[in-house]
Amino acid sequence: MAATPIAVITGASSGIGAATARTLAAAGFRVVLTARRKDRIEALAAEITEAGHQATAYALDVTDRAAVDEFATAFRSLAVLVNNAGGALGADPVATGDPADWRQMYETNVIGTLNVTQALLPALTASGDGTIVILSSTAALSAYEGGGGYVAAKHGEHVLAETLRLEIVGTPVRVIEVAPGMVRTEEFATTRFRGDTEKAAKVYAGVDAPLTAEDVADTIGWAVTRPSHVNIDLLVVRPRAQASNTKIHRTV
Repeated sequence: MAATPIAVITGASSGIGAATARTLAAAGFRVVLTARRKDRIEALAAEITEAGHQATAYALDVTDRAAVDEFATAFRSLAVLVNNAGGALGADPVATGDPADWRQMYETNVIGTLNVTQALLPALTASGDGTIVILSSTAALSAYEGGGGYVAAKHGEHVLAETLRLEIVGTPVRVIEVAPGMVRTEEFATTRFRGDTEKAAKVYAGVDAPLTAEDVADTIGWAVTRPSHVNIDLLVVRPRAQASNTKIHRTV
């Protein structure tokens, strides 16, 4: 009897990461949930298990390379890695942006993705049919005012995905990049504006049906479950109301 394929999801404590964990668990994967907030991922693992699926929680900071390397020793073979951990801080122009915010975004989005991908690539290759998903953003593909630090970090992830795909072609590992546009989750904008819920709400004001975490998770699940020879290099997903990063239809 074939072993249940394992999927590791980083940043699984909320939003897109949590939704992806539920989606992949329902698709038949044993999901390993990682995030810094142990209580959140343990609760999610319990929820998924109670639903009849397989889930394990592992507290992890993707920017801590020693911790990531220790985590990776648990896997001889791995089917899927979803690099979801990341996020945005601030919306200041380049002229006044806080270098500390830029550094933190780069460390989490780019170096975190690099750490986990490097550590788990041997297990993904050993599986004979591995898939790496890098969750970037439409910010990776087009700049917008007030987004310089986040755009730079997400562009770094985009280039990481492109370069890795070139470097490992011929191995049994796919590299998929999913780039969402406007997604309304419970924490992304609030975290960006350091808990200012009023500012966070304005991001989505008047937008008819922004994407949800479940929308993006469904996209990831679809890409991951394509036949092994099919690679979704880059999938951009936006709500219908958003034509670009700067062109959004609002009713108010």
